[in-house]
Amino acid sequence: MLRYEGAVYRPPSEARSLIVQLTIGCAHNQCTFCTMYRDKRFRIRSLDEIRADFREAGILYGGHVRRIFLADGDALVMRTPDLLEILEFAKSCFPDVERISSYGTPADINRKSEEELVRLRRAGLELIYLGAESGDAVTLENVRKGVRREEIIAAGCRLRRCGIKSSVTLISGLGGRERLREHAVGSADLISQMKPDYVGFLTLMLESDALIMDEIRAGRLTLLKAEDVVEEMRLFLQNVDSEGTVFRSNHASNYIVLKGTLNRDIPQMLRYLDEIREQGRFRPERARRL
Repeated sequence: MLRYEGAVYRPPSEARSLIVQLTIGCAHNQCTFCTMYRDKRFRIRSLDEIRADFREAGILYGGHVRRIFLADGDALVMRTPDLLEILEFAKSCFPDVERISSYGTPADINRKSEEELVRLRRAGLELIYLGAESGDAVTLENVRKGVRREEIIAAGCRLRRCGIKSSVTLISGLGGRERLREHAVGSADLISQMKPDYVGFLTLMLESDALIMDEIRAGRLTLLKAEDVVEEMRLFLQNVDSEGTVFRSNHASNYIVLKGTLNRDIPQMLRYLDEIREQGRFRPERARRL
């Protein structure tokens, strides 16, 4: 039986993937909006443990696995030789695998040389999910992201140069009403510079014990209403320039389901936002979830 320590998180697009934990938790684990790994003490699993999980999964699922996701929060923190060994072993267990992906923090990506990243791509690591959250420097500092916007941009550009696909996540409402414009326009500029393969928006939803709740209770951060999210999204789409990037705002947390390809579908998406705002057709609060 595969071992999973604590709750396991994965991107929505990895719903049908085999998930194997390379690390437990998140090495940073200080973002004020995030409670995903609060109950975990970070550690890197041993190669023997990881190989045992892949070996067991191979016996259980055999030729049914087409995608593999390497968890938890930052698998790329592992040494490159160890990652290369894991990728080789995973493919030996699942010779029909079509894609291997993982989360990757900007710090972990930037810490690796471009030669290392190319080697990982050639070994089968095709896609990295990069949580940018915001392109606004002040918002990043306020939420204790632990990385500057310039470092996020550098990480995304490095992945593109090395041939690894990237999926960048942003969080609508993270700057509150106080920094709505700065968050939207800054995030548009961030994506315009990174030009990722995919960009996805979540909408801020919080557990009661999230550290950012202190800011909200003190009145220093005002959560966005659905109408504010439309305004923020309009600003993002009006300012972004990333031809060919697949855009999605269809997570369960979102008030609005929006999808298209930048820049081609921006006019159509803007018209749809206007229709949603005029008709008030937002996803009800009771239907939103993390």
